[in-house]
Amino acid sequence: MRLIRKIPLLAWIIIAILLGILVGWASRQGGTDVPVRVFATFGMVFSELLGFAIPLIILGFIAPGIGSIGRGAGKLLGKAVAIAYTSTVLAGIMALLSALALYPHILKGATATAISDPSASLVKPYGVTVDANGVETLPFTLPPMMSVTTALIFAFLLGLGMAGLSSTRTYDLAEDFRSIIEKFLSYVIIPLLPIYILSVFANMTYAGQVQHILRVFGKVFVMVLVLHWVFLLLLYGVAGLVRKRNPFTFLKRMMPAYVTALGTQSSAATIPVTLRSAKEAGVHSRIADFAIPLNANIHLAGSMITITSCSAAVSTMVQGHVPRFSSMIPLILVLGVMMVAAPGVPGGAVMTAVGALQSMLGFSPTMIALIIALHLAQDSFGTATNVTGDGALAAILEGMSSKQLDMPTTAENMANAQATADATGLAHSDAAAAGIETAETAPQPCRVRRNKQRRNKQQEDEKPQH
Repeated sequence: MRLIRKIPLLAWIIIAILLGILVGWASRQGGTDVPVRVFATFGMVFSELLGFAIPLIILGFIAPGIGSIGRGAGKLLGKAVAIAYTSTVLAGIMALLSALALYPHILKGATATAISDPSASLVKPYGVTVDANGVETLPFTLPPMMSVTTALIFAFLLGLGMAGLSSTRTYDLAEDFRSIIEKFLSYVIIPLLPIYILSVFANMTYAGQVQHILRVFGKVFVMVLVLHWVFLLLLYGVAGLVRKRNPFTFLKRMMPAYVTALGTQSSAATIPVTLRSAKEAGVHSRIADFAIPLNANIHLAGSMITITSCSAAVSTMVQGHVPRFSSMIPLILVLGVMMVAAPGVPGGAVMTAVGALQSMLGFSPTMIALIIALHLAQDSFGTATNVTGDGALAAILEGMSSKQLDMPTTAENMANAQATADATGLAHSDAAAAGIETAETAPQPCRVRRNKQRRNKQQEDEKPQH
C-alpha cells in the first residue's frame, strides 16, 4: 500500500491513458462494449460529481485568495483578467498568422469531407435513455448549487469584501471552507481522476470516429499542436524573465497538469492538479489560490488557437480561400470576451464560439457541425495548453504584484491588532503595579464605587461557611 501511495500522480495518469486505449482496442476487437460501458457509467457518475464540485472549488479558493491579499485586491483582480485576455487574444493572432502563411500550401486542392459528431459514436452509460429528438436522460444527476459564472461573481464579491473589512470572521470562515474543499479534492477527486481518464480514453478508442477525423485533417492538427507548444514556450519564457527563473524547469513542474487535462478534457476538473503543480513550481500560495481557479475559467489560449485554426481551415476547404485578416481579427477579439463565460467542461469553448462563427463569418449549419467535430477530436490538447499556461500567468501576475505580496494579509492584520491589544493590556497592568492611573484604574464615580462594594458584600455573604 505504501508503495502504491509513493507512485506520483503523473505516473498514474499515464498508466490510465495506456490502459484506456488498451481496453477500448480490446473491446473493439472482441466485438463487445461491456467493459467500455462499465467505465462509461463510472465516468458519468464522476462527471456529475465534478460538475457539482466545480463551483465549490471556485468559491473555496478564489474568495479567500482575494481576501488574503488585503488592500489592492481589486487592482490585482483587474491585472489577472487583463493578463488572461491578452494571452488568449495573442494566441488567436498567432494562429491566424500561421494559417494565412501555411494553409495556401498544406490545404491546396483539399475539400471538406462530411464528418459526423464524434460524440455520437461514443458508448452510452448504463441507464441512459435517448428520446426521438436525440435528447439523453441520465439515470443519475447531481445539479450544482450554482453556475460557474455565479460562483465567480460571488467569489469576487466575498473576496473584495473581506479585503476591505477589518474583521476577519468572514475570512476565517472562508479559510475553513477552503480547507474542507482541499480535503475533498485530496481524498476523493484526485484519487479517482485516473479511473475517469481511463474511461474517457477507452470510449474514444472504441468509437474510432476520432481517428477518422485526424486522418482527414492531420496536417491542420499537426500545425495546431506545434502552435500549442510554441505558445507555451513563449508564455513560460516571459514568466521566466519576470520571475528570473529557468522557464524549462518551471514548465516541467507543470507537466502533471498538462497530462491530467489530456484525460479530463476539462480546465475546471484539472484545477486541483494545476493548483498543486503551480505551488510545487514555486508560485506564491496567495497568488496560486487566487489565480489558478480564476484562469481555469477565463484563460483559453489553447482553445483559441484550436478554434481559430480549425475555423480558418473549414473556411478554406469549403469556400476555397483563406479568410481575410480583417475579418478574423474582430472574431478573435470577441471570442476572447465570450470565452470568459464558457464553462470549463469538454467542448465548452467551441459551443460558446458557435454564435460568433455564424454571425461574423457566416458559417452554415454544416460548417458549424464540422468545426464542432474538429474541435472535439483534439479538445484534450487545447485544454492541456489552457491549464498549463495558467501556471505561467500566475507567475507573471506574481512578478507584477510583488509589492502587494509584501503587505500583511488579513489574518496577519488581525494578529497584529490582537498583539497590540495584548501589549496595551500588559501596559495597563504594569501601570497599575507602579501606581499610575489608567482608564481602568482611575478613581470611579461614587455611585460606581457603591455598586462595586455592594456586589463584593453579596459575594462574601454567598460564600459557604465552614
